[in-house]
Amino acid sequence: MTRRRQSDSPARILIVDDEPVVVEFAQRVLQSAGYKTTTATSGDEALKLCTERGVPDLLVTDMKMPRMEGDELATRLRQREPDLKVLYLTGFADLLFKNKELLWEGEAYLEKPCTIGGLLEAVSLLLSGEISSDPVDT
Repeated sequence: MTRRRQSDSPARILIVDDEPVVVEFAQRVLQSAGYKTTTATSGDEALKLCTERGVPDLLVTDMKMPRMEGDELATRLRQREPDLKVLYLTGFADLLFKNKELLWEGEAYLEKPCTIGGLLEAVSLLLSGEISSDPVDT
């Protein structure tokens, strides 16, 4: 059930955070770089969006959220799409590694607050394995 993105289409990124200001920041940065973004403010909302629109190429998610933490969301989406890439945005890196001893291949994390450059670099590395000056073609 693995789907492949056509190389000429922008990567689809789902941004999930219970803090609207973080969602708005990430969406603005990633859209400006040419990515196609969708946003949610909870794990439940993210799951519903993925049911309606399909699993994205990359999940950018907060780690610590009410009702469903980011690693649980990632696990549930990976049941549908095993190749899903995941970027955890967290102010709680210690919690991430308490819940997960190791990050899986295709996973990374950035500590909040992150910089524009840090976010773009992490996304590019996850999607293409390299830092790209042209994110749309990653």
